[in-house]
Amino acid sequence: MRPPALCPSYNQCLAAAKCVAVPRKGNALWKGLDGPRLDSAGTQEQHGRGAWKGDERMARYFWIVVFVIGASSIAVADETCNSPYVGNLIKGQEDYVYVWALGIEGLGDGSDKLVTVDVNPRSSSYGKVISSASVAARGEAHHMGLTDDRRFLWAGGLDDSKIYVFDISKNPAKPRLVKTISDLPAKTGYVGPHTFYALPGRMLIQALSNSKDQGGVTGMALYNNNGKLIAKYPMPTEGGGDGYGYDIAINPKKNVMLTSSFTGQKNYMMDFGTLVKDQEAMKHFGSTMALWDFKAMKPTKILAVPGAPLEIRWSLNPQDNWAVTAAALTSKLWLIKQDASGNWQGQAVADIGDPAKIPLPVDISISADGKGLWVNTFMDGKTRYFDLSNPEKPVQAYEKATGKQVNMISQSWDGKRVYITSSLLANWDKKGADNEQFLRGFKWDGKELTQAFEVDFLQQKLGRAHHMKLGSKALKTAFDSQ
Repeated sequence: MRPPALCPSYNQCLAAAKCVAVPRKGNALWKGLDGPRLDSAGTQEQHGRGAWKGDERMARYFWIVVFVIGASSIAVADETCNSPYVGNLIKGQEDYVYVWALGIEGLGDGSDKLVTVDVNPRSSSYGKVISSASVAARGEAHHMGLTDDRRFLWAGGLDDSKIYVFDISKNPAKPRLVKTISDLPAKTGYVGPHTFYALPGRMLIQALSNSKDQGGVTGMALYNNNGKLIAKYPMPTEGGGDGYGYDIAINPKKNVMLTSSFTGQKNYMMDFGTLVKDQEAMKHFGSTMALWDFKAMKPTKILAVPGAPLEIRWSLNPQDNWAVTAAALTSKLWLIKQDASGNWQGQAVADIGDPAKIPLPVDISISADGKGLWVNTFMDGKTRYFDLSNPEKPVQAYEKATGKQVNMISQSWDGKRVYITSSLLANWDKKGADNEQFLRGFKWDGKELTQAFEVDFLQQKLGRAHHMKLGSKALKTAFDSQ
């Protein structure tokens, strides 16, 4: 059954939300829409079985779709690294930064936690922690992602492979843990959930490793928003594929999904000093990117990208047809672009710092107009800005030491605010005085980064600050009005 006529057609609704490449209903991406949904209190709502059955559920779900589409059409600010299936919500100034933090034994409760920081300069608590939600366990907290309706944040542990679901719609200033998903290894054979990429009613999760040998061969798992596993997709090992995984990035208009590659659990849980001295272990890092037919969820081409290509960012300019990534071990920017004949190619286009010194690029953030790229390098603690006016010849235009170690970087949609965290992995972070753990907020005027605030995660006994997502009070208003 098609959803009710809230738009001229369902596909047109999705297209309005930038969801151009809609999977066929027979595809596994559509399966499993039946079953209970989590409500804002974390309990389960029963609306009958079968996809799209239950008028109340359909109306409610598609009211959310309409809200997301409406928000995306008027929003002037949001994160630039979200899935295109997450509609823009934040208009202007974001209110919160959510930080997924790794617990440290003997510090506070020692557990991983979701920390909420007030980042609205008009607030009396600006630059301060206003809440934290502990998961009462330490499992190497790493990345997280919003569901398509923005009601929930899914966050993963690279060591214990648990997935934690936080409700951020009931009270965006105080997220609550409402569900823990523990079946990823048992049902898929994959471990280390890394990237959480929203699809309509779904969450596509890229794992880093496997439960058999803890190596790098892995795959993706598809869950519905209720936490039910729908399908799994192994990373390609034929045609030049190494089977490794890391990030996911989808261009719906082109029906293209890109995935990148890192390393397995044996490596990422090893002490960094020990790892770099282990010649055999250093051979086991990804050196490919895979191009997928998104509708079919099938790999179509393997690109050779040496040196562990990590985060992938598509240009958000609708006229562009390219993406960029940074290779960690070779310190190079790569461009993935269609050539004149329509074939996708990968090309190294710029060095990041001095590759001989291994600055170790770890995260990138693209501007909303596709004209600029922030790059954080962990080893030298620097934040660099590249001019992408010509993506085939990026030019570094700015650099600044923003910490003794820096990792993740996020920017507001208008590019005027930049947020940076410090932790890479528990066993890879620096030691002693260099082991800073922070969230730092900066203002960017196009010429200079100026620090606006800092949250010291060690001083406040919060742990190691890793991944970030932006939040808004508007989310509560939207769902309260249902």
